[in-house]
Amino acid sequence: MIQEKFDLYWMTQSLELARRAQDSGEIPVGALLVNNNQLIASGWNCSIKNHDPTAHAEIIALQKAGVVLKNYRFLHTTLYVTLEPCIMCAGAIIHSRICRLVYGAKDFKTGACGSFINIINRPGLNHYIKVKSGVLENSCSKILRTFFKIRRRKKIQHLSN
Repeated sequence: MIQEKFDLYWMTQSLELARRAQDSGEIPVGALLVNNNQLIASGWNCSIKNHDPTAHAEIIALQKAGVVLKNYRFLHTTLYVTLEPCIMCAGAIIHSRICRLVYGAKDFKTGACGSFINIINRPGLNHYIKVKSGVLENSCSKILRTFFKIRRRKKIQHLSN
């Protein structure tokens, strides 16, 4: 029960980061890394602003965590993400050796943690990650749906002008 409260709290914080991404014109995804219920690092999508296809929320949070922890392995940590990680991010998560991954919305087009493909717990990997999906799923899905709805509307308006 206590872990469930922590998961809700940290996912709510991740949604705030997703809103920051949205406010800057990015796809609204937020991520943060926690150890013993203490924030280590956070990130949100910055691919558009940084002109960098690897600037996903998860990657940014993991890069910042490496600096903070002075290590590339994040044993005993939990990564919270508003959207199911893609293949690139799943690979980075595996290499970082986090203990748990908690995400909100499933991504049936590019999700690599069970929805589209399951890279994160592929048999034969040398590290197993506990995965919990669907935490604040409706809120995480809604921010993404709203973002893309507005984006499509702007594109149609631009094309009609």
